[in-house]
Amino acid sequence: MFDLAARSSEMIRVDAAWLATEPLDMRAGVDTSLARVVSVFGEARAHNAYLFVNKRANRMKVLVHDGFGLWLCARRLYEGSFIRAAMTSERGLSLSHEQVQAIVVGLPWQRLDERAKIRVL
Repeated sequence: MFDLAARSSEMIRVDAAWLATEPLDMRAGVDTSLARVVSVFGEARAHNAYLFVNKRANRMKVLVHDGFGLWLCARRLYEGSFIRAAMTSERGLSLSHEQVQAIVVGLPWQRLDERAKIRVL
């Protein structure tokens, strides 16, 4: 017998996460989302997660390539909104683990690294 709860964090390995700066139509399925990943990031790499937010910033889709296939996850906020990336010259941004944890619950993920630093006592 194995402990499913202990192994649940090992089910989908994600080594890197990327956030697209342009919105995605939430009607997009796996094939359309994969096409967007390839057009924005150049390729879909194994063990990478690609996050997309819609125009209204109340829905998010995450495409994960686990090395064998694709996972497409969706999240909807009933109150508030996701904080989208500022439109920059880059079409996608690399996110740290802490930033991913913050963005999926709607917290201000952009300045997360700055808030972790103490400069004045």
